[in-house]
Amino acid sequence: MIKEKRHRLPKEFYKGEAIVAFTLCIKDRLPIFSDPEIVKVFTDILTEITKKYKCLIPAFCFMPDHQHIVITGTDDEVDLLKVASSYKQKTGFWMTKNKIGAKWQKDFYDHVLKKEESLTPAIRYILDNPVRKGIVSDWQEYAFKGAIGCDLEDILTGIV
Repeated sequence: MIKEKRHRLPKEFYKGEAIVAFTLCIKDRLPIFSDPEIVKVFTDILTEITKKYKCLIPAFCFMPDHQHIVITGTDDEVDLLKVASSYKQKTGFWMTKNKIGAKWQKDFYDHVLKKEESLTPAIRYILDNPVRKGIVSDWQEYAFKGAIGCDLEDILTGIV
């Protein structure tokens, strides 16, 4: 039996006022996020999750077959792994219920930002994804991006 490689940091790295960049992929790379209605539903669910778990989303970006989300906790009790898992569970249930023929890949990728690491480069990298993929020539033209609980422009200019 081959043991799966452990790729997560210890759970305490995801708690409190941590900042984590998550990448969630749709199984078999189905481009469901090309549909503005699905993106709206998922954004609404993400907004609901942030309120429930007391966190902010400094940036998110829906690419056709995956999603980038930066999540930051707002107090010591926040568990960002739980936030990401709850979001995947709730949106996964929505996909099943609405029979869109898609589901999330198992697990997700994440990057925990270190205390000394600036948030701006992580946000820029996410926002430039549609540019790197040739979907738009400037990230500001891309419709399926935003922030929840804070202002994206303030973050990019270093006000927050």
